[in-house]
Amino acid sequence: MACLRSICVTLSSLVAGASALAGEVTTDRLINADKEPHNWLMNHRTYDAQRYSPLARINKDTVKGLKLAYAVAIGGTAANENLQSTPLAEDGFLYVVDQWGVVYRIDVRSGDLGRIVWRMDPGQEKLPLSNRGAALWGNLVISTANYPARVIATNKDNGKVVWETNLHDQTDVQLTAAPLTVKDKIIIGAAGGDRGTRDWIAGLDAASGKLLWRKYVIPAPGEPGSETWKDRNNAWQVGGGAMWVTGSYDPESNQVIWGTGNPVPMFDPTYRPGDNLYTDSMISWNPDTGTMNWYFQYVPGDMWDYDEAHTHILIDGQIAGQPRKLITHSARNGFLYTFERSNGQTVLAKPYVEKINWTTGIDQKTGKPLDYDPARDVQVYSGGQNQTLADPTRKLCPSMQGGNNFWPAAYSRKTGLLYIPSAASCNEVTLDPSLSNKAGDWKGAKFRDIERNESDMIIADPLSGEVKKRVRIPYPNYSGVLATGGGLVFTGFTDGTFAAYDDSTLEQLWKINVGTGFNAPPMTFEVNGKQYVAILSGLSPISKRRLGFTPELREQRNQTMLFVFGL
Repeated sequence: MACLRSICVTLSSLVAGASALAGEVTTDRLINADKEPHNWLMNHRTYDAQRYSPLARINKDTVKGLKLAYAVAIGGTAANENLQSTPLAEDGFLYVVDQWGVVYRIDVRSGDLGRIVWRMDPGQEKLPLSNRGAALWGNLVISTANYPARVIATNKDNGKVVWETNLHDQTDVQLTAAPLTVKDKIIIGAAGGDRGTRDWIAGLDAASGKLLWRKYVIPAPGEPGSETWKDRNNAWQVGGGAMWVTGSYDPESNQVIWGTGNPVPMFDPTYRPGDNLYTDSMISWNPDTGTMNWYFQYVPGDMWDYDEAHTHILIDGQIAGQPRKLITHSARNGFLYTFERSNGQTVLAKPYVEKINWTTGIDQKTGKPLDYDPARDVQVYSGGQNQTLADPTRKLCPSMQGGNNFWPAAYSRKTGLLYIPSAASCNEVTLDPSLSNKAGDWKGAKFRDIERNESDMIIADPLSGEVKKRVRIPYPNYSGVLATGGGLVFTGFTDGTFAAYDDSTLEQLWKINVGTGFNAPPMTFEVNGKQYVAILSGLSPISKRRLGFTPELREQRNQTMLFVFGL
């Protein structure tokens, strides 16, 4: 497939040679990723999105000896670069993507340095977007780029582009989620909803990049769910529903579970009355055809940007003595949900955030807010925080960041517990209908921070909803967490601290401050029998703006680096 523009490939090193030729990443290898604990072959490591690694050489006893093994400069074309991708690891090589969609292959076999072997630059326009990583299939690295929105396959060995597919069907459509490889297909979700995009999920042929199917989150008139858009503004055309964090996949039932974002305009439900399906939803898709199997909507008619695009974790467990296959999700709206994997039926929904004022609670049978009224075109919910023209400014808890958000939670198979990095603040939202159809904005309100942005590290039981432990940290956590077989939970903070916690007590066992903040999740891998933990630094402009009540970080500089730690 012809490229839209010239693709720059820099062969910064040819020392890899024949001995470094990569093996094929097959369907069997991805389904059985646990058989390769030394590697990290996909965005969440395994299809279940647990972000758990069984590696245990770095553990509660040895972690005090953890130190910087090496660092690699990434990006570097702008002052405020935002790195959010999870590195992939395969047999001594890391694959990293920067904000501009540039893919790096890094040789880390020596254990004491990382050498960039090649870079593939897709020529993305330099706009402040996010890119959360790549996928592996066969001998290809599959990545995304924006403006125009494209999916690109690069040869792992030489960095040359094999195919490129243009998916730029709308002006502001973006591709920020890491692709998900399922059998012989690449599954990708679209973003850009907050700027007035009608988002979608698509399946591409992995060998050629051919678009096989594309399904829109927001139904067109006459399609199932279109009756939940009751406006006269044709809001469905710009309705949002962004899919900007990579979903999970259950090979046994052959379903992809992917979360969707908020309706648009973000804060003005008067512009788009109704429940606004299929926004703020968890959706099960057939990856072969794109058929929707079932869905669950968290906040019908959302007016607070409580999208649920972040990870839905697949777990197995026992409830009332019966084995169950489940999905668990620490929602942005402050509640921890667990569902039946076969049909999305609610098992439980319990609060994990301390301050929640938008609803009085969740119906444990339906999963809907207790104060949801299906007869209303514009929901009121608890009545304490819904903005109206007569009373446009309200305090919202949790803030529009949520609880949990794009920074992923992790589930430990060792403890059977969920580790949730959660924002801990409230904020203020002011309805402003003049912003509801403003090109390039589509907010419908103004919001502002009213208190220091701090975070909680939370241990919760997804089978009971019980919060087991909570630790307050004085800085935001936009990084996410990694749980390991060594009994550790790793995470990073905006002040530049990278830390390891005991997975039972949340006692901080180790930390280092590198002086630049984190927006990316940590991961771990092993080379030559030695375990390493890696994380990318680099804060987004939005993350930096949210430090307004953190004056000690006002002059903190931003650097984009890959940091790798070992014993």
